[in-house]
Amino acid sequence: PISWIETPSARDLWSHLQVDCVEGVEGCDALTIPHNSNLSGGLLFESARLTNETGRPEIDAEEAAARERWEPLVEIMQHKGDSECDVRAEIWADDEECGFEKFAYDRFGSKNSRFVEARLPSPRNFVRDALARGLAIEERTGANPFKYGIIASTDTHIAAPGLAEEKDHPGHGGAGKGGGASSAEDFPDDFEFGPGGLAVLWAEENSRDALFAAMQRREAYGTSGTRPVVRFFGGWEYPDDLCADPDLVRTGYAGGVPMGGDLPAASRQGEAAPRFVAWAARDSATDSAGLEKVQIVKGWFDGEELQERVVDVAAVQGEVAVDRATCERRGRGADVLCAVWQDPDFDASERAFYYARVLEAPSCRWSQLFCLEAGVDCSASESVPEGLQPCCSEDHRAVQRERAWTSPIWYAPSAQPAG
Repeated sequence: PISWIETPSARDLWSHLQVDCVEGVEGCDALTIPHNSNLSGGLLFESARLTNETGRPEIDAEEAAARERWEPLVEIMQHKGDSECDVRAEIWADDEECGFEKFAYDRFGSKNSRFVEARLPSPRNFVRDALARGLAIEERTGANPFKYGIIASTDTHIAAPGLAEEKDHPGHGGAGKGGGASSAEDFPDDFEFGPGGLAVLWAEENSRDALFAAMQRREAYGTSGTRPVVRFFGGWEYPDDLCADPDLVRTGYAGGVPMGGDLPAASRQGEAAPRFVAWAARDSATDSAGLEKVQIVKGWFDGEELQERVVDVAAVQGEVAVDRATCERRGRGADVLCAVWQDPDFDASERAFYYARVLEAPSCRWSQLFCLEAGVDCSASESVPEGLQPCCSEDHRAVQRERAWTSPIWYAPSAQPAG
């Protein structure tokens, strides 16, 4: 195995993988998946030549192409938080869903440390910023170093990959907070941590080769821990009634590209704008909260500035909520949500990406379920045991919206027919 000693930069890692795997072993292939960018101190999406000894070199064409080849995926969620975007940053202040599972520091070394200053994460810690900057770098170099498909993971240390349920969360170490829970009043984990997310691949079959190919072509999505089924396609001529078509998936592939793909050239010169179909089905678990909303997130580069827009394309009818005091639900999330959306602001001369974000109806977080089971009554604060006081903290995120993020679909002007 290649260690950090031989590979002080990501570029060194890729070089070793090329020599020792792709060229050195018959039938060997590899890819790398960066994770947990929210705690990267703003460094993960800098140049892949970055080391402890270098400054911050500019990403050139050679590096951009190498990164696009070796890093087809990025982790957007794990037990140490969400790395999509941050509502505390001005550029995302209007997107309330960017407040999901956020920390008050930008690197893990500053947690509970007297020696490392805790700073709020900058936009450069987040995947959506990288996706947007990738468009600008592609405009300059011809390659996109941040052309990422999306996955999520648990990253807990309990040898149980996929154990992402909120109820009875055992803690990221599986032995209680700090690895030594000794009573019912000990929390199983730090309040800010969670069970983590899941990675989903669309593959022709459940085989190593098919799954690896799905990762390479970015046909993947991530969830915050639940198991909704999500499809996302982009093309130029999808019909308005595609959601009612029992062959939606077949039509989606035939008329365009799935999540992770590049929009093909328009079938006719001057085609108005690309069309996208986003389809989602609720987690099949009997206690699932169901679906509340499907959104499409667009980012584009207008030649001078990076722009973003979030559009609600489908939503459940009626109110869906959860009672924080009891965790009982009001209303019912949808079983299926689907929409066909055409970009009204499309400009054929501008690079862009589009991804779907699927929001579930509100539900109680693991920490609130634990507090209720422990009998905590925040209306009688004097009766709350000292060890359980975080249950009543203003910072306690008791209710959340579980979610899924698809890999983007990209548009580049070069995809347009000539003439």
